[in-house]
Amino acid sequence: MIRLFAAVALPEEIGQALARRQAGVEGARWRPLASLHVTLRFFGDIREDIARDLDSELVGLHGQAFDLELAGVGAFGEGPDLHVLWAGVAENEALRRLAKACESAARRVGLKPETRVYRPHLTLAYLRRPDPAEVAAWIQANNLLRSPPIRVASFGLYSSFLGSEQAHYRLEAEYPLT
Repeated sequence: MIRLFAAVALPEEIGQALARRQAGVEGARWRPLASLHVTLRFFGDIREDIARDLDSELVGLHGQAFDLELAGVGAFGEGPDLHVLWAGVAENEALRRLAKACESAARRVGLKPETRVYRPHLTLAYLRRPDPAEVAAWIQANNLLRSPPIRVASFGLYSSFLGSEQAHYRLEAEYPLT
């Protein structure tokens, strides 16, 4: 079994700009620069033969390169259930089409449909019992986040290995967009 997801990686300069915002919430497990990405579709733990079929499906996806922008920040969860700080992605039809194509590829190889609504974002930190006031202050201090346009000329298939403190990702395949 291999744990896989499709995602758009971010350029190093965007990651460095985000790293300057990764402070101010006690106990936050801030994501390292190499782990910053916008997920297109999380596939989960799948058999190796299904992974090969999925790769074949993703190779066959044809899309055009596009620009995306990060816009705003927020958190998933409320009160004591706050568990993620994220940077948002400005509405982007091309990104949604690519995510939908990844979903269709997953279904063609027999994976179960994703039931959650696609909310493109970039996870900045995982939280464990944070002080809601600190989280609110961080959101207020960073809510005007806006990146320059980020050119997306490819997306990747990544494997995820769960460590004791955080997951580690490895690029398994990259798929160009024309």
